[in-house]
Amino acid sequence: MLITLSGVLSADQVAEAQALAGALTFHDGARTAGPVARQVKRNEQAELTGGTGAALKQLLQNAVESHPVLRAAAQPRRFSPLLISRTGPGGGYGRHVDNPFIGHGDRRVRTDLSFTLFLTDPDAYEGGELAVDTAAGEHMAKPAAGDLVLYPSTTLHEVRPVTAGTRLACVGWIESTVRDAAAREILFDLENLRANLTGRYDAQSPEMLALAKTVSNLLRLWGEA
Repeated sequence: MLITLSGVLSADQVAEAQALAGALTFHDGARTAGPVARQVKRNEQAELTGGTGAALKQLLQNAVESHPVLRAAAQPRRFSPLLISRTGPGGGYGRHVDNPFIGHGDRRVRTDLSFTLFLTDPDAYEGGELAVDTAAGEHMAKPAAGDLVLYPSTTLHEVRPVTAGTRLACVGWIESTVRDAAAREILFDLENLRANLTGRYDAQSPEMLALAKTVSNLLRLWGEA
């Protein structure tokens, strides 16, 4: 399942994130890539230690981790630390698949889902599209600043070369409580149904109670504590 979530960040939050990112130090992004991906990764990543980096991380984490549609789609168990990438002319990130695990020890995360939160308006740079392989063909994404693309970490994907301007984005990974992608999609459909029925049916109606029971029991069947 690949979805684009609009307005994960408000216009004011985008402006704040851009200002904070502008005060950060960036290093060669290949340092955080796996041995295969390192060969095709041509971007920079922000040093997120210190007060400015911590403020930016907090802003973005709050927006991403609390988003109701993302939570319904991903059924998150754990989120990885966020990365801030900057890609200028000549940069990009060639076709690759994400590492199956990120982090170490208690912070080790199985990468079920990947996301890119765009922090630059699409008309501010040329190229830089996120291209994700799907069963229906290649999906190209270059949404508005503040929008987020959520996609399976199992897919081959790339960031097309930037030919002008600068692309700024936040990337991260999610370990889901539900490993199976088909099961997550069924639960997402049911959560969408519940959202659409809320207000039309009382929470104690037979329909809403049956739906709540079904979602809970499927999570017991498919989920990991």
